[in-house]
Amino acid sequence: MAQEFIVEADGGSRGNPGPAGYGAVVIDAVTGETLAETAEYVGVATNNVAEYKGLVAGLKAARELDPDATIRVRMDSKLVVEQMSGRWKIKHPDMKPLAAEAAAVASGAQVTYQWIPREKNKHADRLANEAMDAGKRGEQWSAAASTADLRAASRAAAEPAGPPGDAAAGAARARAALAGATGKASAAARPGADAVTADARAARSVAADGSGASGEPSGTGTATAAPPVGWGAADLGAPATFVLLRHGETPLTPEKRFSGSGGSDPSLSDAGREQAVRVAAALAARGTVQAVVSSPLLRCQETARTVAARLGLDVELEPGLRETDFGAWEGLTFAEARERYPDELTAWLASPNVAPPGGESFAEVTSRVSVARDKLQAAYAGRTVLLVTHVTPIKTLVRLALGAPPESLFRMELSAASLSAVAYYADGNASVRLLNDTGHLR
Repeated sequence: MAQEFIVEADGGSRGNPGPAGYGAVVIDAVTGETLAETAEYVGVATNNVAEYKGLVAGLKAARELDPDATIRVRMDSKLVVEQMSGRWKIKHPDMKPLAAEAAAVASGAQVTYQWIPREKNKHADRLANEAMDAGKRGEQWSAAASTADLRAASRAAAEPAGPPGDAAAGAARARAALAGATGKASAAARPGADAVTADARAARSVAADGSGASGEPSGTGTATAAPPVGWGAADLGAPATFVLLRHGETPLTPEKRFSGSGGSDPSLSDAGREQAVRVAAALAARGTVQAVVSSPLLRCQETARTVAARLGLDVELEPGLRETDFGAWEGLTFAEARERYPDELTAWLASPNVAPPGGESFAEVTSRVSVARDKLQAAYAGRTVLLVTHVTPIKTLVRLALGAPPESLFRMELSAASLSAVAYYADGNASVRLLNDTGHLR
């Protein structure tokens, strides 16, 4: 009977592009034992390139252990999972050869791909960070110095056991012997593999500084759960973080004209294109954005494509992020709308349920933005996604996160090419982290 392996892989870039590394781990799907680890510093690369390199390395490690094994790949990169599953096209030239290499490595094997939240991919994430840390020191990653397996075991032991075959639960059971240093959890199963057992790592870590892998008191060597974070609450895992980017200027922006989704679809001005370049550089330097989603309107798509090209990402379109349809007011200034439609404008300002003539009310916008928010929150749980959109959708997301009344829409300033951010947690709460940041434009 063929073995079944779980391959968990991750990659990261500190700068995107910047110093990059990957990590991958092969796990016995039945027992949860770590069978092999691999990691490498790869020099300057994007997040996605590092993710793909981690996948290739993990598949190679699995095939070396057993060429006939079935492989279940679990990654927190939705891009890689969807592309390797054949559901998304591979457009970026840097991704195509890596995807082809991954497919060639697993040729003939039964391979399936599953997206998992980042907090479920801690082991591979730590390996990738160890590789990047080693690169910063001018070294390559060494399994002999790695503590990723031990730290992953400590976390898994503190989590509730899952169903048979669940990797985290299996790892917790297999490594329970760490408490008495009697376990034999395997970290390598092929000759010459550059890996060591988890209990050896535990002993080495304690001998070095009297602490566990995370610098915590080791006590008797028993793996313990991390203390609560935040306001003393339980750890809810990494939130889904929406980085909200208003598109760059169009010719209508400086004139403060109504520019929604019901009139012309203006492109960026020269100033707007320069703003897009600047925000792309700022986001690349931060290196946190893992996906880009845009309103379908041209000004947003242009802004999004500029940023995505710098980050090495594709652009996903979300119709729910389009701007309000301002109906008869499209192209008018506020003063012109007041002059031509005084009663209608007064009613619109007084109630979110009133729409401009032939247009869309703020209540209607709130409804579709909320649907888009919930959809994207589920798709990007535990990840950071850039949403390139407009004034009303961004203000609406911020308002809803704060629980503020509809009239707060008129009390927020939102500049062209500004950045805002909202984090969404597993318990349904949200946190506004940034509003109308334009520092990257100065």
